[in-house]
Order: sequence, then C-alpha cells, then structure tokens
Amino acid sequence: MTDSAPVDPTSTDGWKKLAAIADGFTPDLRGWFDSDPGRAAKYTFQAADLTVDLSKGLVTEDVLTNLLQVARDTGVAERFRSMLAGEHINVTEDRAVLHTALRRPAGIEPSLVVDGQDVGADVHATLDKVYAFAEQIRSGAWTGVTGKRIETVVNIGIGGSDLGPVMVYEALKPYVQPGLEARFVSNIDPADIYEKTADLDPETTLFIVASKTFGTLETLTNARLARQWLWERLGLAEGSDEDKTNAVAKHFVAVSTALDKVAAFGIDPENAFGFWDWVGGRYSVDSAIGTAVVVAIGKENWEQFLAGFHAVDEHVRTTPLEQNVPVLMGLLNVWYSNFLGAQSHAVLPYTQYLHRFPAYLQQLTMESNGKRVRWDGSPVTTSTGEVFWGEPGTNGQHAFYQLIHQGTNLVPADFITIANPPRPLTDETGDGKGVAPGTDVHTLFLANFFAQTKALAFGKTADEVRAEGTTDEGIVAARTFPGNKPTASILAPELTPSVLGQLIALYEHIVFTEGTIWGIDSFDQWGVELGKQLALQVTPAVEGDQEALDAQDASTKALIAKYLELRK
Repeated sequence: MTDSAPVDPTSTDGWKKLAAIADGFTPDLRGWFDSDPGRAAKYTFQAADLTVDLSKGLVTEDVLTNLLQVARDTGVAERFRSMLAGEHINVTEDRAVLHTALRRPAGIEPSLVVDGQDVGADVHATLDKVYAFAEQIRSGAWTGVTGKRIETVVNIGIGGSDLGPVMVYEALKPYVQPGLEARFVSNIDPADIYEKTADLDPETTLFIVASKTFGTLETLTNARLARQWLWERLGLAEGSDEDKTNAVAKHFVAVSTALDKVAAFGIDPENAFGFWDWVGGRYSVDSAIGTAVVVAIGKENWEQFLAGFHAVDEHVRTTPLEQNVPVLMGLLNVWYSNFLGAQSHAVLPYTQYLHRFPAYLQQLTMESNGKRVRWDGSPVTTSTGEVFWGEPGTNGQHAFYQLIHQGTNLVPADFITIANPPRPLTDETGDGKGVAPGTDVHTLFLANFFAQTKALAFGKTADEVRAEGTTDEGIVAARTFPGNKPTASILAPELTPSVLGQLIALYEHIVFTEGTIWGIDSFDQWGVELGKQLALQVTPAVEGDQEALDAQDASTKALIAKYLELRK
C-alpha cells in the first residue's frame, strides 16, 4: 500500500457518478424530510459517546452510495489498517504514522513492534515517567529552588507543541487541581512571554520546554527569555554559574529527545520526556507534549482522555464504512468541497470550554491536507483541503452566521455540544419576555444550537415572510432564508476527558479519510519550512546588515528599510 501510487479518485466510477449527480444538483432538505419520515434516524450514527446527526447534510442515498464506493476504490479501510500496523505511510519522510499507538492500552494484544521497536512498551514507559513527574508537582514533593511548591506551569512550545495542550487545558479546566494553573507561550513576539510571566512568582513557577529537536527557533528563544526572567526575578542575574544551574534544574523540564541540547541548556536529562518521529506535532497532544495538562488534571483523568481516543480508533477499525462516523463525515466533506464548491468549513462548539477547538483543528486539518502533490509526487487531480474556522456558541451567531445563512458561499458547518454543562446556572429573575424566571441557562443556550441547524437546513420562504405581514417585496427578499445549508450535529453527554479525546480522534480520522481519497500524504508539512528558512536569511537584513538588505527583492527591501526607519 505504501509503495504503490495513489488511486486517482477522478478515475473511479463512483467519482464519475457523483460528478453527474452534482451537475444540476438541487438540494431540497424540506422535501427530503417530508418524503422520508425516517431520514433523521437513517443518517444519525453513534461513535463511542458521540451522537452524530448528518441528516441535515446535503446527502441522498445515491450520493452516499457513490461516496462509499469512492472510499472503497481509493482504499480508505486498507490504508487505515496500514497506518495501524506501522507501515511507512508518511512516504516523504519515510516514517510510520502511529499517533493511534499513543492511546493503545497497556498490555493490549497483539503487541505492536515497528522498525524493531516495541512501540507499546516505549509509549507506556514514557507515560509512566510523565505520571510520576506530574504526581510530584501535584503533591508538592517537587519544589522550586527556594523550597516552595509549584503553583504555575508554563508550557513553551509552538504549533502542535502549543495548540493541542492549550486547547485541552482550556477544555478540561473543571478537572484542574485547585491551586495549580497552566499557561502557554508560543509566539516569538516578546509580548507573549512578557504577559504570561509578568504576574508570576518565580519561586512557584515551572517551565516546560516542548521541542522534539530542542532547536525550534521560536521555542528556544522563548526558553532563553524564560531562563533570563527566572534568574532576574530570583536575584541571580549576577549570581554564580552554580546558583543559576541549580535554579534552572528546579524550574525547567523538557519534552524533547535531544538530551545533549537539553543538558547544555541546564535541564537535567532525567527531567526530559521523549516522543518519536512517528508522531507529527499536530497529532501529538496525547503524547508527552501534553505533560502540562497531565500535571494539571492528573493521571486518572489523562487515562480517561486516552481511552476516549482509543474508543474512536476502535470504532474506525471495526465499523463498516456505512456506519463509520469519521469516514462518513470525511466523505461528505469531499462531496461539499470537490463537487458543490465549498472552500471553507465552520466548526461551531456550543460549549465555552471548547473555545480553542477550532484553532486546534486549523492546524490538524490545514497542515495535514493543504497539499498540491500526491504521495508519489504527482500533481493532485482534485482540489484539496478546506479552510477550517469557527468560534464558540452564540458569539458566532452575532458575528459571521449572517454569511452562512444568507451569503453566496456554501459553508458546511459542524455544531458540537454537550447535554450536561460542568457549570450549570439558573437565571432566577428572567427578563419578563422570552426568558422566564428560573430558566436553566444551558437550556436557553442549547435552544440556539437546535434552532440554528434548523434555520440553516430549512430556511424561511418568501411566502412565510409575507404571512407574517411583510408586504414590501424588497423587505421580503431581505428576510428570506434559502436554507439547504449543510450541517452536522455532534452531541455528547458531557465534556469529560474521554469525550474530548473522542472529539479529537474523530477529526483526526476525518482528515485521514479525505487525505486518502485525495491521494496525499497527510502527515508531512513541508509547506511550513520555506518561510522559516527565509526568516533566517532575512534576519541579518532586519538587524541592519546592508549587504543582506541589498540582497532582498525590491518589496522586501523597501519594507525592511521602512521598519528600520520607524524603529529608530
């Protein structure tokens, strides 16, 4: 599978039939629901704790039949098995892709040996080390250099070493141990680390430097600034090298495999937690990259988080394509983007704790599937990737929903919510109008969730507007909603660590499905490299080196010259 050329999806019978269906396709969700009383049940599926309603999508039996045939013809199930087995499906880097191994239970049979390594044993050895460290912090056994217990953990990373941990931490705040806090620094803009450390006590602060190679420019720059901050705040700026080294050893740990560089920085290599080249950054939140979150929520909750991932992995592995939720969602995304012209995809969590989830998915989806060549180096034969974006809950309703409802762009949207909120509140007085005294605010919130998908699906006809008493035809047109805007609704009992793991895995496997159909390598990210390389070349010019400045193109040269003028 890994050595063969990808199947061109446009050559398959299923794809050709979908193209014929799409030619003149006129969605009619009102009519489809009226003619099929069982539509909601037919297109509602279960994956672990997630109930997923796809019935308000632009899907018919004919569309779904042919999408499933495309999945079979492009080998989605076979490639998934290849991934689980450790075959090198990341072909441009000649690597296995084993983020699913990060959540395999200990002792599960058969064991997974890849490239001569017992992957399961390696994963759980690292997990045990992370758990032991986390317990030291949580219990107060680990203290800073002055003997005070740690109260704040600051994670320094970027990309997958930041977006995953910060999203998970925000999502699971109700599970954070009282007296502990995590903060996250990623941007090389000095304002980021300044604001994250300005009010901290150095005696009770621990930094986690997350960089596999311990060479990421942004992360190591911020790590040096954090070390400098620590020395200055502890009064060690002019202190002895020994005092400085002792302070770093008690206030810094690393997530890295470059132990020599870790040691050179001043971190005890015993306090470095490793991971492997078979897990990409955007797939690594459930590895040692999540150490800051393990410290915050503890071993038992983290184990439940991993169990949630594994439950969805098993769902994908064992469930026929016809009921396989991530596969179905990935297929619908292909239908929308390749046949119906959608170019972006909204993710709309109706739970505030998931407010960073859309940003997390931006990296997961767009870094994975933003590719223009297939895994054999040949040009893609279709458009690929979607622009993922979104905001939580009713915030978005008062911002961009206008475009989704009445704009000219087709924007498929995933609505995500929970039945039981972790922080329930009651509006005791109400407003004397639509909100009655004693209203459960989560119920009010969820009414918006259900109403929005209904409005997007069924819209509002001109006749319905006129029936409300509007006679001016210009106003009638403005108040008409076309409907037939596709949505998926994802409902979970509550936002537990397990459910969060399930949601992340759901989207990982949606990405996998799309990437396989398009024939691309969803696990490399060469597109992020050129800008980083050029930044190193441009730096001397920005620092004032005239020769380097003269070597730039006219636009870059003029911009840097203006910057240098303004900086003075």
